[in-house]
Amino acid sequence: MENILKKIGKISSLASRYIGIIIIAFSCLAFFWRDGFAWMTNYTSVFLGVIMFGMGLTIRLEDFRAIFSRPKEVIIGAVAQYTIMPIVAWVLCKVMKLPADLALGVILVGCCPGGTASNVITYIAGGDVALSVGMTIVSTLAAPVMTPFLVYVLAGAWVEVSFWAMVLSVVKVILIPVLLGILLRTLAGDHVDKVSDVMPLISVVAIVMIIGGIVAVNAEKILSCGVLVLIVVAIHNFCGMMLGLLAAKLFHVEYTRTTAIAIEVGMQNSGLAVSLAAANFAANPLATLPGAIFSVWHNIAGSIFASIRRSGVEKLEKQDTNKKPVPEI
Repeated sequence: MENILKKIGKISSLASRYIGIIIIAFSCLAFFWRDGFAWMTNYTSVFLGVIMFGMGLTIRLEDFRAIFSRPKEVIIGAVAQYTIMPIVAWVLCKVMKLPADLALGVILVGCCPGGTASNVITYIAGGDVALSVGMTIVSTLAAPVMTPFLVYVLAGAWVEVSFWAMVLSVVKVILIPVLLGILLRTLAGDHVDKVSDVMPLISVVAIVMIIGGIVAVNAEKILSCGVLVLIVVAIHNFCGMMLGLLAAKLFHVEYTRTTAIAIEVGMQNSGLAVSLAAANFAANPLATLPGAIFSVWHNIAGSIFASIRRSGVEKLEKQDTNKKPVPEI
């Protein structure tokens, strides 16, 4: 049994690292084999709940300690998360004169908390993973209030937004699964550890099913406006990471922590954006599209950014090595 779990763990690790490529591959498959994926949209909230439950299972007591040991960086990250991305989303919608459905989808993405993929990308970048996890926890726990409030304020110019309906949706698909995961880990930590390596694979499968369903249902519409949405999503993601990087540098945050903040701000829980669009804005079917495309793009752009920051870490390590005094013989 242990050997099987180890093999699954290796597959899980590879799936997490190459999630962008996997999503692109299955999105293409969903585009051409629509009947095989379209049914998945009926279970978007369930799949997202599974992802968030998996996140809860990974949260340890040490992660909360990390939050309190890095209060300055966590606060910078949380504030940047819920200011930079929502404002950039609103500005892009105005400047690009997006139709109501797409504007709503972009704003939903901008108002969501950080995604768990940011933790993986931060690891690849050589950033402060503990800080990344801490910021994801804080922004996720704040989401039941912050996400509905920001969407209500920013998207009201395009569509009617029900604040309390959105609060309930976020509580159901985010807060409850995360808290259940934390509770199960607290009660049965040893047993959870045995299968913890499997959870990223389950999350990847769930993300692929969410996006595959959206692509299948909106295949014709992707042909007509997919390029426009991709351009907006790419600019949104780029601005998020660069402004997050700038915010961290303005407060003189150390290099690896700056990396974590930039990635956390730029990478959103776009699965939540898709779920909220499907559950609360059925009259605006295209609102799910920006979240689906963002899920693909932010993993690709995040990986590129990670490789750049990783090279910076290696340069700093070389500098530190050269500065070390040579021992006398």
